[in-house]
Amino acid sequence: MRIAVTTPNGHVGRPLTRALVRAGVRPLLLTRDIGRVDAELRGFVEAAEADSWNAAEVAAATKDVDALYWVAPTPTGEDPLGDYSRAADAVSEAVTRNGIARVVFQSSVGAEKRHGAGEIDGLARIELALDALDIDVTHLRCGYFFTNLQLQAEAVRAGTIPVVLPLDAPMAWVAPRDIAEVAAALLLNRDWHGRRVQAVHGPEDLTWNDVAAILTAELGRDVAAVRIGDGEMFAQYLKAGMPSALAEAVLGMSTGLRDGFTPEQRRSPITTTPTPLASWLHTDFKPTL
Repeated sequence: MRIAVTTPNGHVGRPLTRALVRAGVRPLLLTRDIGRVDAELRGFVEAAEADSWNAAEVAAATKDVDALYWVAPTPTGEDPLGDYSRAADAVSEAVTRNGIARVVFQSSVGAEKRHGAGEIDGLARIELALDALDIDVTHLRCGYFFTNLQLQAEAVRAGTIPVVLPLDAPMAWVAPRDIAEVAAALLLNRDWHGRRVQAVHGPEDLTWNDVAAILTAELGRDVAAVRIGDGEMFAQYLKAGMPSALAEAVLGMSTGLRDGFTPEQRRSPITTTPTPLASWLHTDFKPTL
């Protein structure tokens, strides 16, 4: 079975690649820069240059592929939802032209809403595009990545994390390496068929107050979550260099899931993964501060 992995240097793609190698698979890595493939892996993988927004490149790179792990690149410009549409066109073209029978797509909690969730609406577009194809597809509706805290490292050092969500509202938090393990199992298992949705919720739902308390305990310094207004957060995104449309889309991922949203998939043994936030903070986050 020939398995292709997009964004192999990403938070999920990197551990997924290694999991497939450990399983005896020689995965095909689709990357914009082959030189970025880990040197120690080059004897165990194949690699092809392909921009996931470029349908022709993706289709050319995925010839003879049986299964595909698809991650849409993070938009960086003034038309983030347009970028997701380009990614939807690219994966659809590759699947159709090359007869790829199985796709595991890295989506998000909130994609079931389809509209009104900012950047997550782009993931919903890709879900719909894949659903329109006659293939086996699993959409991984992932919770909030632990690694998003790395984007707030400066705030954590200062002891205050600004958020726009209610501080006592629980949501799913998940380690990307746990997503990789779920993805590897699905790519290697040929017994599931049709269209499936599988949430990846992490070990427990956490509020921002919970996260601040765990950070405080693990780092040995006071960290507090502080709620700020939507406009203030939008201004912070602009100050960080985001184009206006992208800042609006990123903000919408929070505001669109803030009031009355209930995830389609409830937490269950199928959706619950093992890595606790405190463990990830100790091994991955604390050494970078």
